[in-house]
Amino acid sequence: MRKIKRLPEVSEVMRDRAGKLRSDPTLAERKLWRRLRMRQVGIFFHRQRVVSRYVCDFVSLDGRLVVEVDGSQHYSEVGMRKDAARDTYLLLLGFEVLRFSDREVMNNIDGVLQVIQEHLR
Repeated sequence: MRKIKRLPEVSEVMRDRAGKLRSDPTLAERKLWRRLRMRQVGIFFHRQRVVSRYVCDFVSLDGRLVVEVDGSQHYSEVGMRKDAARDTYLLLLGFEVLRFSDREVMNNIDGVLQVIQEHLR
């Protein structure tokens, strides 16, 4: 698989969408953001950041890592197919993608952070 060397431009529509998502996070996103913000895991993350044609829940540009917090819609057949296509595209851009369920974030935040830190090493 050939990686894309430069990130594609971001549309104004996607920037607006990311802003709306930032202003209305889920409980799990809020909980994880409290722990990721201000380099608490050793590296800077952006919240609801546009990467090309997708809005990613959390992105470390330096670590080339995308962290997604998935609600129930991601576990339907359509949702899993869309996520697979998205993950493949982000991989082509040079990002690794980690996915956690809302429930996992809410019930095991320390375990989630440990997995994130291991991937950043």
